[in-house]
Amino acid sequence: MAIDVGTKAPDFELKNQHGETVRLSDFRGEKNVVLLFYPFAFTGVCTGELCALRDELPKFANDDTQLLAVSNDAPFSLRVFAEQEGLDYPLLSDFWPHGATSRDYGVFDEEKGCAVRGTFIIDKEGVVRWTVVNGLPDARDLNEYTAALAAL
Repeated sequence: MAIDVGTKAPDFELKNQHGETVRLSDFRGEKNVVLLFYPFAFTGVCTGELCALRDELPKFANDDTQLLAVSNDAPFSLRVFAEQEGLDYPLLSDFWPHGATSRDYGVFDEEKGCAVRGTFIIDKEGVVRWTVVNGLPDARDLNEYTAALAAL
């Protein structure tokens, strides 16, 4: 069960595709965060969603907002994926301990061994203000979280 709106977002420390450490708390007091969990790099629906975000990046990565995309892939895979698809925003690896952050947010599918499609809008104080969770085969609607960000 995904964490609820109004909940303090669990902090995390994950490596991005360049091996750099990224913490949710790094953005506290500075930026709203769009935290997007996706199952795996290089898969059809995930690639489509992440490329759609790339194409609309100014809405999700700007002076007020930071986009963070999390999967259970290794950082090395994420680097190749980012380079191949031209993704210039942080792809974070929840590889080890496997799925720990995905579990903290309630979006880890134990049977499949990966995160489902969970999206969390976290305000500058670190509180979850909006969330949606889709099943593995179901792509998200970018317009929904664009509207949620506008409401902050």
